[in-house]
Amino acid sequence: MSQRKMLQISTAALLLVLPWLGRLVFGEVNEDFSHCLDFFYDKTPPQGIDTAGYQMICQRYKNQYRFASLYHHEHRIPLYSSYILSPADGKRPNTSWMYEPQLAFSRASSEMEPFITPVDQNVIESQAILQDFKNSNFTKGHLNPSMHQKTKEDREATFSLTNIVPQRAGSNSGPWSRLEDEMLRKFKAFCEGQMYVITGAMPYKSGVRWINNRVSVPEYMWSAYCCPSYKPNLPESIQSSFPTYAAVGRNDRHSGEEIVPINVKARASVRGYDVRRMTLESLEGILRQRLGMPITLFNGQCQ
Repeated sequence: MSQRKMLQISTAALLLVLPWLGRLVFGEVNEDFSHCLDFFYDKTPPQGIDTAGYQMICQRYKNQYRFASLYHHEHRIPLYSSYILSPADGKRPNTSWMYEPQLAFSRASSEMEPFITPVDQNVIESQAILQDFKNSNFTKGHLNPSMHQKTKEDREATFSLTNIVPQRAGSNSGPWSRLEDEMLRKFKAFCEGQMYVITGAMPYKSGVRWINNRVSVPEYMWSAYCCPSYKPNLPESIQSSFPTYAAVGRNDRHSGEEIVPINVKARASVRGYDVRRMTLESLEGILRQRLGMPITLFNGQCQ
């Protein structure tokens, strides 16, 4: 066989293989949420989001899917995590931080795994690692908080860095923590079915802020819930909170007040990390303007 003919055959074979290799780059995590649609209201992920640059992760731990995250590969943080709220039946677990193998290795397990030392270079390049947060003045902020998960295994699964964004301590342990507690109270008191929650990060309007030149820092945190089945005859003060409600929290005390005003009377440690409660429509309007995408978080507005 001539060299020219052999080259033609080899080239044709390579062209057939390349698309298949491309699908392997990040394993199943970047295909869709088909394995974890139960974590979205009406089995429908948020609509209107341009997912270029993102990986869809069905967060799997101990042979079970626990929640879902839309993860930005370059920024090394999730845009959001989506989960079903279920009050914890125990304490916050003392567990190891984990990473997502499929982001790093094409044929890796679909289960999150604890970090090991030294960290493989493929892991370092594909996602955030613990070293990124060291001496950063940021805490590891859960989008899906451990105390919103019932079982010990579900709570442990939230300790994947693919569920984490850099969050200031004044927000994480202050107003944002109080918002998470408030959501739990509303669920227990008024929600008669499942409460679907989507919590995410909002980037700066201009330019990206980084820690360690690797991990993007959000200017705001945001969260919304959908409780389609709730108690009749709600108190008047709570009626606007069902079936949906939302909030935006400051993650930069020096940001302007056009989205979230500052309570100047708050104690110094949390001043500037305020949380503004709002309707779902208001949050979607803010996200559409900031992200430039026609975002709808819950199918049919949770009706």
